[in-house]
Amino acid sequence: MSAFSTFGYGVSLYSYTGDMNTVLTLDDAMAEIASVGATGIEILGESNVRRYPSPPASWIDDWHASLERHGLIPTNYCSWVDIGLSRGRDLTVEEGAAVLRRDIELASTLGFTTIRPKFGVVSMDLDPHPDWEPIVTANLDLAAERGIVICPEIHAPTPIKHQVVDEYIAFIERSGSENFKLMIDTGIFQREVTTAIQPGMSEEGHKEGWMRPLAVPMQDLVDVLPYVGFIQTKFFDIDENLVDAQIPWAEIIQTLVTHDYQGWLSSEYEGERAVYRGQEQVRRHHALMRSLERDARSVGS
Repeated sequence: MSAFSTFGYGVSLYSYTGDMNTVLTLDDAMAEIASVGATGIEILGESNVRRYPSPPASWIDDWHASLERHGLIPTNYCSWVDIGLSRGRDLTVEEGAAVLRRDIELASTLGFTTIRPKFGVVSMDLDPHPDWEPIVTANLDLAAERGIVICPEIHAPTPIKHQVVDEYIAFIERSGSENFKLMIDTGIFQREVTTAIQPGMSEEGHKEGWMRPLAVPMQDLVDVLPYVGFIQTKFFDIDENLVDAQIPWAEIIQTLVTHDYQGWLSSEYEGERAVYRGQEQVRRHHALMRSLERDARSVGS
């Protein structure tokens, strides 16, 4: 973090989908992240860890050496608890807890401090399978031991004012644990339809699914900010003039500055997947966020 900033700036490797393992090695991606002035790296376990979930010791050694070489800090590790993994039945609580335990242990080994478990869902609003709570409960002590915060993601089409979020917050308050918080995906603040096309998604899916603008108001973010452990700064397109037509970055950054957020902002580009485009988009995104943060802080100085 710089002298003027209380934010940590990072990048999710998901931003480079299409470039990873084609024009970028993992070490290349780390160099790219460092070159934009970011210090945090976020990964997807299944996609970015060699021989997941049991990477060879040599790969783990190379991972830590690359982090040191590029001056990067592991931030958030994305994982999945696939309740429907077994055909014809849901995973038992014990089986689901074992999956989460395995990923917490691996995330800890790789130096991460936050893990985002994506639980199987039971509705189009992304309501998680009801077993999420006993699965998390079974792993709270391990998370505390390993210094890991479990952060389920608040992601479109689920807004902040929703039963899912209410239940997560109730669990935080009931458990009293510091190792369970919320992850906010800034796609929930989207106000305009994006023209970005994701392979395999229908036109209806783009208009009605998770890319549908929810326009969640900033006050809703303020209300839950004390429970937030990580922010994925989702975006779809930033033009050459550093204008984003979908996500209201000035309002988001001003809200975070005003209410003293002191965590990570991790870029997650999810627009067109043309080769090299993700790298350029992340550069624009970081330039935009830093400019807005400087403006927001200078007003109050």
